[in-house]
Amino acid sequence: MATIKDIAKKCRVSTSTVSKALNGYRDIGAEKREEIKKAAVELGYLPPDGRRAIKSKKTYNIGVLFSTLFDYGLRNEYFAHILASFKEKAALKGYDITFIEHNMGKRRMSYLEHCRYRNFDGVFIVCADFAQTQVIELVNSPYPVVTVDQVSNEAISILSDNYDGMKQLTQYIIDCGHKRIAYIHGNISSVTHNRLVGFHNAMKENGLTIPEEYLVEGIYRNSEACEELAKDLLKLPVPPTCIIAPDDYAALGVMNGIRKLGFKVPEDISVAGYDGISVSQAIEPRLTTVKQDTDKIGSEAAKQLVSLIESPMTTSLDSVCLGVELIEGGTVKKIIDWKA
Repeated sequence: MATIKDIAKKCRVSTSTVSKALNGYRDIGAEKREEIKKAAVELGYLPPDGRRAIKSKKTYNIGVLFSTLFDYGLRNEYFAHILASFKEKAALKGYDITFIEHNMGKRRMSYLEHCRYRNFDGVFIVCADFAQTQVIELVNSPYPVVTVDQVSNEAISILSDNYDGMKQLTQYIIDCGHKRIAYIHGNISSVTHNRLVGFHNAMKENGLTIPEEYLVEGIYRNSEACEELAKDLLKLPVPPTCIIAPDDYAALGVMNGIRKLGFKVPEDISVAGYDGISVSQAIEPRLTTVKQDTDKIGSEAAKQLVSLIESPMTTSLDSVCLGVELIEGGTVKKIIDWKA
């Protein structure tokens, strides 16, 4: 990592001159001050007190955090569409994107340190553990930040209407005649919470109770884990007639579990997912699910982040909630006998 001595050597001045220039002293000429600041940016200098790297001008580069702590991978359709749409919209505004990593050459650094080193104009957090110290540090930094599916007072959040989406889905399943509906939900987060509230309210408004064993915590986008949870649900003394999975990938695992136990979908057990990815509509029968507009999520995230970068005083740190669409596939059976 560059030091004041490196900047001094590059600009052929003393270290005290560099220090004064970086700290805004007026006894350094404007031309020399800009030359030193530019050198600091080029060398990737980070102030020892942890302040943001010196910026001589906008870099038109946005940092994208897609945490490798998760096993989703960039090939995951949900995130891939968001990222593609974000990149396209950002490019139209003249911005490039760079993924935020831990390693810079042989040196390991925090997410915030990487952002300072790269001198990003803003940060887009697509997928991350928001309980992690480094992620919290980044969200609370001076950088303009936009997140997906995570509400924060220090960032703009782009969300789908998870409450309405789950409520619509649950009501559709109830309208098909189901009373015994199990929900394998994802790990606890604001997204999961809103979906759970939508599920509970739809059941309550229809006078239906939810047995404790019908609510099971699973893992988002983990088909193997949800396959095993589905098997457990079907082995209950009174099994559900329909299982809602946390997402479409997980729903595929649920369907596998049902079939491995010798049952058919939807003749014996109904299944529903969430997200509306293309593979869910390519299988037979087509999955009943809720489609999130991933292209809109990505483009809206880019729009909001560019606005926050270029017009911070007229861009509020609010949540942007986007509508969803119920897809009535063929995996939820219409039950004529309501006693089922």
